[in-house]
Amino acid sequence: MSQDYHFYEPAHGHGLPHDPFNAIVGPRPIGWISSRSADGVLNLAPYSFFNAFNYVPPIIGFSSQGRKDTLNNIEATGEFVWNLATRPLAEAMNLSCAPAPPEVDEFALAGLTPAPARVVQTPRVAESPVAFECRVTQVIALQTTTGADTGNRLVLGEVVGVHIARQLLKDGIYDTAGAGHILRGGGPADYFEITPAQLFRMHRPGYPFAR
Repeated sequence: MSQDYHFYEPAHGHGLPHDPFNAIVGPRPIGWISSRSADGVLNLAPYSFFNAFNYVPPIIGFSSQGRKDTLNNIEATGEFVWNLATRPLAEAMNLSCAPAPPEVDEFALAGLTPAPARVVQTPRVAESPVAFECRVTQVIALQTTTGADTGNRLVLGEVVGVHIARQLLKDGIYDTAGAGHILRGGGPADYFEITPAQLFRMHRPGYPFAR
């Protein structure tokens, strides 16, 4: 079947009202990252480019588009915490992305409670039902095909501590559909919520049914 395609080379512009790249690669999980400066000032910020990259040991990562307080803090302390953004926390998460100066504590700005971590020194968001305590493994400078530095940094961290609200463990299995995850879409203000209505199951060919 023949289809009509819009084609563009990103280096020459997309020719559309809004760059479609983020909308196509998505919805994406939100990297809601808490960090702490060397002087102890807390920071909390959401990152759109975030995901998991390794299973054992668990490694997650996010891309800082430009040098921001989170990146400075992580380079200074070598640690961070990822906090799950859920629908009830969406407005607070949005408040935490305000372009505040380094001395501003986004926990206070967003009306959230810092809770002590168990392994690292950086606090987690007490109101979030899931948090990953992480130690940095790599900070990678992203480059173009010519080797030019984009100015952006991919931060990778090994998960060394996991907090899960017990009500999200159904017979020992994490209830993704019931947790209320929100995801980042591609438009300037687009988000999505995961609910049980979106759940379907499909076993991989030859993959054990019980795991």
